[in-house]
Amino acid sequence: MGLDTDVSQLRRGDLDALSALVARYQNRLYRYLLRLVRNSADADDLFQQTWIRVAEQIRRYDPNRNFDAWLFTLARHLAIDFLRRKHPASLDEPPSNDPHGETMAAKLAAKQPAALDGILERERGSRLAECVSGLPIHYREVLSLRFEEEMKLEDIAVVLDAPLSTVKTRLRRGLDHLRNSLESRYPGERWT
Repeated sequence: MGLDTDVSQLRRGDLDALSALVARYQNRLYRYLLRLVRNSADADDLFQQTWIRVAEQIRRYDPNRNFDAWLFTLARHLAIDFLRRKHPASLDEPPSNDPHGETMAAKLAAKQPAALDGILERERGSRLAECVSGLPIHYREVLSLRFEEEMKLEDIAVVLDAPLSTVKTRLRRGLDHLRNSLESRYPGERWT
């Protein structure tokens, strides 16, 4: 079945359609939540809460809009509420080093290349993940939605409830911060 069919069946109360949607989005949504909260147990809880919220609010979803943006908006609101309860000071502070973030991100990799290439690629990936996790949440979130979830900038603006110009600025500044972090931590390496 297609996405539109699953969504319309869920709107009619068909819980099998909910299972199909969970299966369709499980890796993408979990990866996004993990990128935000950097803890696998918290990401698991938020993943489940998101789907409960989907089931509760599916009738409010406008089928003329992008379902991905609606779903990720629900997940984002839950994650931001969680982070505010957990760290009420500021969501923009640099994170503490959480080894679970890198480990789970590596587990979500789709394909393993040849042995030596795989080792080199994992090393670069872990360095990149380390630098991404060091970014403030508003940059980390935009980079994750754009490059991991492959969302259009307009859809990211919907998820973040921000003007398109803000999304573009955060994306550019996030990439600048990431490049500076990579160049300062790993001088001499090419990151293009």
